Amino acid sequence: MIFSAFERTVAFRYLRAKRKEGFASVIATFSFLGIMLGVATLIIVMSVMNGFRQELMSRVLGLNGHLGVYASRGAVLTEYQELADHIREVNGVNLVMPLIEGQVMVSSDRAAQGAVVRGFVPHDFLRRDMLRNSVVAGNVNSFFEKNTVLVGDRLAQKLGIYVGDELTLISPKGNVTAFGTIPRMKSYTVGGTFSVGMFEYDANFIFMQIEDAQNFFNMDSSVTNLEVYLDNMNLVNKAQKSIRQKVGDAFKIYDWQRSNAAFFNAIQVERNVMFLILTLIIVVAAFNMISGLIMLVKDKGRDIAVLRTMGATKGMIMRVFFISGAAIGVLGTAFGVFVGLVFCANIENIRQFLQNLTGTDLFSAEIYFLSKLPAEVNPTEVVMVVVMSLVLSFGSTIYPAWRAARLSPVEALRYE
Repeated sequence: MIFSAFERTVAFRYLRAKRKEGFASVIATFSFLGIMLGVATLIIVMSVMNGFRQELMSRVLGLNGHLGVYASRGAVLTEYQELADHIREVNGVNLVMPLIEGQVMVSSDRAAQGAVVRGFVPHDFLRRDMLRNSVVAGNVNSFFEKNTVLVGDRLAQKLGIYVGDELTLISPKGNVTAFGTIPRMKSYTVGGTFSVGMFEYDANFIFMQIEDAQNFFNMDSSVTNLEVYLDNMNLVNKAQKSIRQKVGDAFKIYDWQRSNAAFFNAIQVERNVMFLILTLIIVVAAFNMISGLIMLVKDKGRDIAVLRTMGATKGMIMRVFFISGAAIGVLGTAFGVFVGLVFCANIENIRQFLQNLTGTDLFSAEIYFLSKLPAEVNPTEVVMVVVMSLVLSFGSTIYPAWRAARLSPVEALRYE
């Protein structure tokens, strides 16, 4: 046994309040709460940052391909079917989707605003689970009907339109006539609304058949780019090199990491900074523990002297106070992990409760892009937080325990 029964008994006795000796226990309680809150806060924030990054990544990769193939010269890809067939031969390619994307002005009887139109091949649209399952009103099969569009639910709310209503699309690139440029306008029926969980898409995007998009943008059997989906996102670099060898240098190829590098790098930097800042909570709690144990040593000076005269060694006294500090650290860390995991498991319900209680929006979709607060617990990070907390807790006990062991019985009893 590393610690004897005598050492454990004395150590835990010193942590309990009794008569006028409760001040040291109050300090121990605050040290415990500091460590618990530090560990719980660190786990919660890191889990939210992980969930935020994972949700954004899944949304981005669900709506955009791992790779995008564009024309090196000009704005459109002609003879794209042959190009798509060549790309499909590359190992690891799961799907190649021809896509038309263009900016429009969309108007209804109530409002008007800018939007982005995306034209898909209907069968390719249904093969993407995120796109197919995002339809929340109307019928996804309406996507096969001519002159029918799917509108983001937030965009539909702004325009005041519902399934079955009509909206008008106005292209900034109009038809050139002898009297000048006339804006290109066309009315479409709203076949359904979709919600992919990202504010940017739900508030600004309109989906339609690729043939309708070609007619509207006057592109005649052309597309703006090809979206390439892979079996595994980790194969991006390898697949990009293979596609480059297949199609040559006549096309530009962008991967999702390059297209969204600034955004995801900003999230990673914020995550690292938050980790460092919140770690200071545990450090402060550790310093609080040091001051509390030093006060405990001062308070128990007479007891230490009596124990020393009864035969207790310096090592025993040192282990007594080490156990006292370690107990605070272990219990604080354990309760912190429990609170953090429970909070992460119910974080969306807690957010809704706090919003209803305060009457404020705590997670605005306009700012954070997502409509729900995500949290994904990483076991490795939890273990790292636990180890860091225990190391700081154990380390903070060394100096007070060493100081208690050095206390001379003669000096402690001189004025008693």
